[in-house]
Amino acid sequence: MSTSREAFLVRVRAAQRVALREDDHPAPGARDPFALPPLPVFDTPAGDRTERFGTNLTTMGGELVALGDARELCEWLAERFPGVRPVSAAPEAAVAERIDVLRAPASLHDVDVGVVRARYGVAETGSVWLSEREYGVNALGYLVQHLVVLLDPRDIVDGLQDIYRKPDFAQARYAVLVTGPSATADIEGVLIRGAQGVRSLTVVLLPRD
Repeated sequence: MSTSREAFLVRVRAAQRVALREDDHPAPGARDPFALPPLPVFDTPAGDRTERFGTNLTTMGGELVALGDARELCEWLAERFPGVRPVSAAPEAAVAERIDVLRAPASLHDVDVGVVRARYGVAETGSVWLSEREYGVNALGYLVQHLVVLLDPRDIVDGLQDIYRKPDFAQARYAVLVTGPSATADIEGVLIRGAQGVRSLTVVLLPRD
């Protein structure tokens, strides 16, 4: 026997027009379902994706570096952050401490440098896309002072619309688009970096192979 609450919800659903897309189904008792319009694929600017990515990244306060292999990466890390041992979720950073996925997120509060590898870059905004798989521990992308993001130039897509169509986006339990370092200018229009997150974000173009 249905309760009064269940009966009420059935009547509400029956009175609603239910939006459908692809394999979605209307609620029981719903009437007059209609399909949502298809998402258009917008035109993107012409030109090299990597160049557009770098331009937009630097506009948002990030830095772009191009390296050839893992050895160059280790040398660059030692030169850029002398005396500091980074914590890394990317195996290419052999000089770094490899993050344990079971590590307590709060324990990363005193880490100076974090290294991750982005799954995608977005030329339109200079953003990098990461999920729980890339971070290992999600807090690595927020509690460290300086974040180094490895990116294969072949993983740069044109626009945000392309990211939403990737199977990784649908399969991830957690996903984020990071665009430059943390920044705020709420108080008297003064730009402050690192107030709510990383102080610097450097994207290192480094092929996976």
